[in-house]
Amino acid sequence: MKMPSTLSRRTVLRGLGTTVALPLLDAMSSTRLLSAASREDQVPLRMAFFYVPNGMHMPDWTPAEEGSQFALPPTLARLSKHRESFNVLTGLALDSAKAHGDGGGDHARSVAAFLTGAHPRKTNGADIENGVSVDQATAKYVGEATRFASLELGLESSAQAGNCDSGYSCAYASNMAWRGPTNPVAKEIDPAAVFDRLFAGQTIKSTKRARSTREKYRKSVLDFVLDDAKELHKNLPAVDQRKLDEYLYSVRDVEKRLSGAERLRLSEDGVPDYPRPSGVPKELSQHAELMLDMVALSMQTDSTRILSFMFTNAGSNRSYPEIGVSEGHHSISHHGKSEEKQANIAKINRFQIDRFGYLLNRLKSILENNGKSLLDNSMLVYGSGISDGDRHNHDDLPIILAGNAAGRIKSGRHIRYRNGTPLCNLYLWMMHQMGAKAESFGDSNGLLDELA
Repeated sequence: MKMPSTLSRRTVLRGLGTTVALPLLDAMSSTRLLSAASREDQVPLRMAFFYVPNGMHMPDWTPAEEGSQFALPPTLARLSKHRESFNVLTGLALDSAKAHGDGGGDHARSVAAFLTGAHPRKTNGADIENGVSVDQATAKYVGEATRFASLELGLESSAQAGNCDSGYSCAYASNMAWRGPTNPVAKEIDPAAVFDRLFAGQTIKSTKRARSTREKYRKSVLDFVLDDAKELHKNLPAVDQRKLDEYLYSVRDVEKRLSGAERLRLSEDGVPDYPRPSGVPKELSQHAELMLDMVALSMQTDSTRILSFMFTNAGSNRSYPEIGVSEGHHSISHHGKSEEKQANIAKINRFQIDRFGYLLNRLKSILENNGKSLLDNSMLVYGSGISDGDRHNHDDLPIILAGNAAGRIKSGRHIRYRNGTPLCNLYLWMMHQMGAKAESFGDSNGLLDELA
């Protein structure tokens, strides 16, 4: 590899049908010669959305105090090491997830409206209609800058038909990214498939050939680009050599865990205890962490700057045997004030936010050219389109905003908005930070300027 004076951000390592994207390196710009303000312009901003179903046990979520001197409730206390890197936002609402005369279906509406701010047409037929989601709307402005305009990931597969919630199509319940009113974007749930997308060849033929060769000789994807990597390494400054070494180690580590992941084995009657496609790890925690590794790698390599991630689909009734919860999540979310059920809901909430904390750890450990971490250079929304699962209410939603958008957000606070403030006000503000200068989005009626 002949080294130019400045590396292109699109520089990749190549070998036998394999392409390995690189993290952002100092050599990809003249950042060491720039002012601090100019350095900020050299580092991209990322935006991602993480959805959990069935609401929260709100007493364990909502802080009592406002401002920066608030006590972390039990669920949010799991993120205590990142306290200064996120804001808790209360009072935000999804009016479009309410019935508005359509009757039942709060779970499907909560997902369909979560990123669109639109009220989905109630149908379980082919005549689905929703709004464009904020990730896809933003991708229209900035998506061409990266290999993938956006990535849609999750832990349960998407469906495009069927009746999933009181007359609402499964397309609403299992997709939160919508490219157009009738075009939900299916999510990828297999970490190996995402890995192949990130580190594959440029053509389908070369990708299949490389995968076949790796499996035949039990080689790593990195073995095929080793010569290119060595040539690049020796021509990089010391700080970039360290970045490259750390990055390649993380790729190798993820690849090893992917190849060693335990696969689901069906019982003798052929039916698992909850729907799960083949080709993913059996344990939900392992599945989630591998998928979140893919989130980190895709952001680190600037393969995409926009992501959405669904932990499970709307109204998911999966159990959580890993943490001793044998009853289905949706069933216990209708707790009827049962202390036992509420305690189990809180356990599930903590399990989910622990996985989000795993991602924050990964992003915090990756330093970028402006001296900030990948987490610092991101905006990550985590939450649900339902507040209390028993009430099915769509106001006072459980929402946190992690990352400080390269200094644009003052983090470490609990901000209480007037109850009923559109969640889309947050999305419109985020779009502006990404360079998407839309005048409105969904049911927005302003911006959350208090974030700055």
